[in-house]
Amino acid sequence: MGVKIQGSIVAIVTPFKDGNFDETAYRDLIEWHIQSGTDAIVPCGTTGESVTLSVDEHIRVIELCVETVAGRVPVIAGSGANSTAEAIELTKGAEKVGADASLQVSPYYNKPVQDGLYEHFKHIAESTSLPIVLYNIQSRTGVNILPETMARLAEIENIVAVKEASGSIVQMAEIINLCGDKLDVVSGDDPMTLPLLSIGGKGVISVSANVAPVENASMWDAWCDGKYDETREIFYKLLPLNRALFVETNPIPVKAALHLMGKIGPEMRLPMTPLRGSNLEKLRKAMVEFGLLS
Repeated sequence: MGVKIQGSIVAIVTPFKDGNFDETAYRDLIEWHIQSGTDAIVPCGTTGESVTLSVDEHIRVIELCVETVAGRVPVIAGSGANSTAEAIELTKGAEKVGADASLQVSPYYNKPVQDGLYEHFKHIAESTSLPIVLYNIQSRTGVNILPETMARLAEIENIVAVKEASGSIVQMAEIINLCGDKLDVVSGDDPMTLPLLSIGGKGVISVSANVAPVENASMWDAWCDGKYDETREIFYKLLPLNRALFVETNPIPVKAALHLMGKIGPEMRLPMTPLRGSNLEKLRKAMVEFGLLS
């Protein structure tokens, strides 16, 4: 399909100002990522608060990402939904504005069975020419795409990768074993990146790359260069920061971190609320120790 789903891929936040999408801050974030070596950008993922965006906002966020990136790195647009029809609508919109691929989260709340998951992703894939990246995150959706279902889906030509956030290295290994080179597997959980690379994974769709893009890109580059000691060193340097970035539900801490760094405003959309109190201090401490704040 021509698009490489690999490396340090940022699940970029959506900044808001006075209740609206902050296009200026968003452009600046994208430029910073490209200059920092980020390999691809995911607008409108769950880290981008996609479920609180209107359809028009959703497409505009993707469109602005495509315009700003201007072909320098792939844009993998989050265009999933718990309604198959809505996911198809969003995916067609993402394709129209020039996205390079689509990230499709499992339907949330519905809790479909495995055949339902297969049909959902199959219908979406058949509606578009975009490469499809599946997103498996049972902790947020209530359903797990089993390895056997992944293998069925991997037979569909434009389903090319999965963002695996099951938290199970065994499940990841089973997917790689069953799917081979038909489906690239990237981590959907920052602390699982190095274990996944060690069994054949192709990178990470990362939360921490929002605040530490250079280090995340350097970890992937070191791995590709066979510098495994350096890869481990970067991984362990990132580990305390990764823990702090999940002290509350994502993307609450990462937006707080970017605000502390002066890159975006503090706004979130309800029902998400800003990070406060002792958790904010835990995050600030981790950022100081990492070197993001003085």
